[in-house]
Amino acid sequence: MSAGALLRLLGGLGLLAILFVQVGVGPVVERLRGIGPGAVAAALVLGALATVLSAWRWRMVARGIGLALAPSRAVADCYGATFLNSLLPAGVLGDVHRAVSHGRSQGDLGAGVRAVVIERAAGTLVAVGAAVVVLGLQPDLLRAVTGPLPGGTMPVVLAGAVVLAVALWLLRPRLRRLWSDAAVVLRPRTATGVLLTSVAALACHLTLFVVAARAAGATAPTAVLVPLLLVALLAMTVPLTVGGWGPREATAAASFAAVGLPAAEGLATAVAYGVLALVGVAPGALVVLRRRSSAGAGRERPQVPVEGPGEGVEHTPALPGGRERGSPDDAGGE
Repeated sequence: MSAGALLRLLGGLGLLAILFVQVGVGPVVERLRGIGPGAVAAALVLGALATVLSAWRWRMVARGIGLALAPSRAVADCYGATFLNSLLPAGVLGDVHRAVSHGRSQGDLGAGVRAVVIERAAGTLVAVGAAVVVLGLQPDLLRAVTGPLPGGTMPVVLAGAVVLAVALWLLRPRLRRLWSDAAVVLRPRTATGVLLTSVAALACHLTLFVVAARAAGATAPTAVLVPLLLVALLAMTVPLTVGGWGPREATAAASFAAVGLPAAEGLATAVAYGVLALVGVAPGALVVLRRRSSAGAGRERPQVPVEGPGEGVEHTPALPGGRERGSPDDAGGE
């Protein structure tokens, strides 16, 4: 394991440990006992639906920039990528694998990578937009999530914005093709399909979060829970830990407390969601194992040498004088 991966793992575990110490282990564990077969079944169904929607979005983006992508391959690759994203650091390594694999199969690695980048960005932007609307309507929730801003924060934020703008300007030759492909995807028909599938996939994730909240004993109305869960869901996209563990739980605990709900309820809800989300992408493990076994079988298969001209043809021994058996001169026997 690399140093970065180890730091992410330790960071997530450390943050969870701090939360459990502050909130208390007993109340959280007691709430987690509510996860039953119904919640597991819902996780599998919602995970499958979200995966199909993501695959559909990916196919629309790929077609928009001129790449072919079969529905069965798109669903299988999305399952495998989501499973790997849940277990590996940064949360994007599974997507990197599907981008490279698809690009190579199409003979255009760059286009394959750009298709996945655009597809992922579309889903993230929809989630960010929804969270911005929610936080704008609930200032108390915004303050709970961000905390009080220390003095001198604004200059740091402005400096970061300037650095980002300069970096984008310097990278504009490399990003020109990405912007060009994104402009193609933004055509009305494709953009509408990408938007609708992104909203539907986000709805699947939020529904699973509500299922986790109910399993954790939350009794607040769904209209109250959804904004809190949306903010916690968005916290998972920060690539600081593995699978979003840590930031998701911290955000959920703070959000629940901000509206007067028990912090233990928010923490238990986030933990339950993490478990159910893993259950929902578990079929991706079968995809990964099948492809690993196929690749291993391909490497172990013995190579059959290609015969050159004249190779592999059985020759009869020559008789004295240079004649071969079975030649016209040999007719009548010895």
